Amino acid sequence: MKIRIKDNSVRYRLSQNEVTNLVQNGETWSTCQFMTGEITYGILATDAHKISCCFENSKITTAIPKSLLLNWDTDERVGFDHTVNGLFILLEKDWQCLKPRNHEDESNLYQHPASS
Repeated sequence: MKIRIKDNSVRYRLSQNEVTNLVQNGETWSTCQFMTGEITYGILATDAHKISCCFENSKITTAIPKSLLLNWDTDERVGFDHTVNGLFILLEKDWQCLKPRNHEDESNLYQHPASS
């Protein structure tokens, strides 16, 4: 799972396995190790009605309504977004790049719609 944080926006890009895990198990997580600690980030399916995001104890937790996730692993929807208290949150399926990149494994990413 990739995460991009820029100003007041948080953007997640999920591989096929991560989308499947989120839909079937209700959560998916990743951790980035630093020399002085780590940050964990992930997505949790909840009974809430809207997407939300919080940061606590070096952990970014994004909550998404279970209702949005129904069949997301098998349908054509790319993702979901919501703005709450000025924070823009985006979750989307991660596509393979149109031009291959050295040292980047894209085997579990979704095929880009513009590729042939």
